Amino acid sequence: MNPTPDETAVIKRARATCNTLKDEIAKQVVGLYPVIYHLLICLLSGGHALLVGVPGLAKTMLIRTLAQAMHLNFRRIQFTPDLMPADITGTNIIEEDQATGQRQFVFAQGPLFANVILADEINRAPPKTQAALLEAMQEHSVTVSGKTYVLEEPFFVLATQNPIEQEGTYPLPEAQLDRFMFNLLVEYPTVQEEIQILETTTVGEPAVIQPVVSGEEILQFQKTLRRIPVPRAAIEYAVRLLQATRPCSATASSEVKRFVRWGGGPRAAQQLVLAAKVRAVFEGRFHVEIEDLQALALPVLRHRILLNYHAEVEHLTPDALIGKLIAEVK
Repeated sequence: MNPTPDETAVIKRARATCNTLKDEIAKQVVGLYPVIYHLLICLLSGGHALLVGVPGLAKTMLIRTLAQAMHLNFRRIQFTPDLMPADITGTNIIEEDQATGQRQFVFAQGPLFANVILADEINRAPPKTQAALLEAMQEHSVTVSGKTYVLEEPFFVLATQNPIEQEGTYPLPEAQLDRFMFNLLVEYPTVQEEIQILETTTVGEPAVIQPVVSGEEILQFQKTLRRIPVPRAAIEYAVRLLQATRPCSATASSEVKRFVRWGGGPRAAQQLVLAAKVRAVFEGRFHVEIEDLQALALPVLRHRILLNYHAEVEHLTPDALIGKLIAEVK
């Protein structure tokens, strides 16, 4: 199926906008090209992303810079052990009418009422607060005192997490991890990148980031990109790949049955296909190929495969297991 002229124009504009976003981000952030690439795919897919890396790798700066490059409301929430659900969703407060003297409850919006949410060190908040974020990520709404408030679109949660300091943290439950489209690993910079970081950040003033895209344009891009066709063979491949991650499946390998407690669910397959549509456009195609699914399998699946104790003893990681599955599933 070929795109209409209007769809072609929107797709070209989406690709050009993402290239401009990369240029704006590069003014402030050195390197991290795979992470930026996947963040832009997540943005146009309408998903959320979890960035995992040790402190000092510019995770927070990257998200803040991406938000600055868009005409969207941005809020940063520093997650701490004493953070309560009302601190992020908002709460009802008593307000007195100056004219009549009557008092009434008025809802005061929390920081979740923005387009781009930076959930910094998300695993430091207690489970009760993490659960409050769960509804916002899935339903794009929050419920306070029995009343539901719809969040403004587009709505993205971009969270950061430190993988080495676990004291005083609360591991994210599997239900919340499953709401993140991507789990992105932020690696150390190369030698040349680190030299460039020192040369650009220790002299002069920080670069000024120019907004290049509006919320209305992002919603239009998302709506058009969802219409990218996916061949039946690619759909079947996505299903077989997800089936292969589940130890209860008849097609699971002996290694999966031995080392995996739980595999990816249908939501993982849905988000894998949605992300593959955007990648296909980035690669200059108007249709999804199996290579798009394979290229995105790691960030989509690595946080959705729960390994058991035997895998820990054998030093088997989700990334290594996914790599084997990609090679085995036909």
